[in-house]
Amino acid sequence: METRVAVIGIIVESPGAVEKLNSLLHDYAGFIVGRMGIPYRKKNINIISVAIDAPQDTISSLTGKIGKIDGLSVKTAYSNVITRKEN
Repeated sequence: METRVAVIGIIVESPGAVEKLNSLLHDYAGFIVGRMGIPYRKKNINIISVAIDAPQDTISSLTGKIGKIDGLSVKTAYSNVITRKEN
């Protein structure tokens, strides 16, 4: 199995989306290296970054599901380092 490190950037524009987002991130917790949330009170949004080490398909699946949640925007930056892990 090959994994990549990526950073998922999420902008939360609707407070109602947070519960769905947290539930989804919980489902992928085994792949998440860390996360950081920054409230930007002046703009009434939250900025979340999630560092993940997972197979490409898993990262794509997670970001696709996040992108379907109303009130969120998501972008992903991938590293060029690919690590082979034994199954």
